[in-house]
Amino acid sequence: MNIQFRDRPEQAPAASVKTAIADCDIHPARATPTELGPYLAKRWHEHLQTYGKHAYQGMMEGPPYPKAQPNASRRDAYPPEGGPQGSSLSFMQKQHLDPNNVALGVLNPLATGQGIRNQDLAGAICSAINDWQIEKWTARDSRLKGSVVVANEDGVAAAAEIRKRAGDRNFVQVLLLSRNVEPLGQRRYWPIYEAAQEIGLPVGVHAFGFGGNPITASGWPSYYIEEMVGHSQCQQTALASIVLEGVFERYPKLKMVMIEAGFGWAPSLAWRLDKNFERLHSEVPQLKRKPSEYIRDHIWWTTQPMEDPERRDHLFELIEWIGWDKLLFATDYPHWDYDEPSRVLPAGVSDTNREAFYLGNAKKLYGIA
Repeated sequence: MNIQFRDRPEQAPAASVKTAIADCDIHPARATPTELGPYLAKRWHEHLQTYGKHAYQGMMEGPPYPKAQPNASRRDAYPPEGGPQGSSLSFMQKQHLDPNNVALGVLNPLATGQGIRNQDLAGAICSAINDWQIEKWTARDSRLKGSVVVANEDGVAAAAEIRKRAGDRNFVQVLLLSRNVEPLGQRRYWPIYEAAQEIGLPVGVHAFGFGGNPITASGWPSYYIEEMVGHSQCQQTALASIVLEGVFERYPKLKMVMIEAGFGWAPSLAWRLDKNFERLHSEVPQLKRKPSEYIRDHIWWTTQPMEDPERRDHLFELIEWIGWDKLLFATDYPHWDYDEPSRVLPAGVSDTNREAFYLGNAKKLYGIA
């Protein structure tokens, strides 16, 4: 939802959002390309100057499908002091946190060290991003909580970074992306899940990422709209891999959040997995239960992009299958497809489910008193 405020009088705080909410997908940005400098060792400054970053998508700089707005921005979300959208705490407070009564905001940084071929450099940048989240964001506004960004293709180093942040209340989850070198159930990622379970943090799997492969199962699409629709397909691949490789059998206390890929596909994926599981259980004997049971027990879902069927009862039936206790509200601020809090849920939701959806579920999952 790309809300425009240009050529209008100064906006008063929104009167429509009276209840405190949790926003489980906020994207902070760096104001300048050198903002991470203080958090990186000298050797990495020299390395970046000499060699730059070598991403898994070859020599391409930036996303393979450039957005109509830079970095998928809302046009009104650029801070008045300059810099990219999402780079100013004071402007984020004024435009989003305060008027929308955000009591808990979960930061999911993008454009990090994830997706860099040099794993030592990836780890250094991810650790710097985590320090930057504390100093620039969470230490300055107690409503904000960070996600532990890790060098996802180096499971051992990623696990060490997770354990380094154990007990740090600035962080409420570990952050992975849905597109990686291999599907997320593969054993190279298991140290990440082990460390996350050990320190009691859920793992968020956010849409995007590039592991050097085409972003669809049959190659590169022609249009940005295909990439947008394809977020759910990548998440389905990741989730099927996680379940079928036995991740939840091995780590029974692990919790995961599927972020920014919708949730309408969850029942159909679970049904298809269950149907094939009936005939092919012998191939995956590590699974002691039906795939749908693991999904229902271990997976939470953020709502952006919120499903919008023509009939309201279809949405309610979908949420009933997922469970009102497994749904987390998210806006995707400050991106163009931002969801306005007051316009997300249709009429007919009970007060109990509405409170759980907007705040209670997130507080419980993330251990916020």
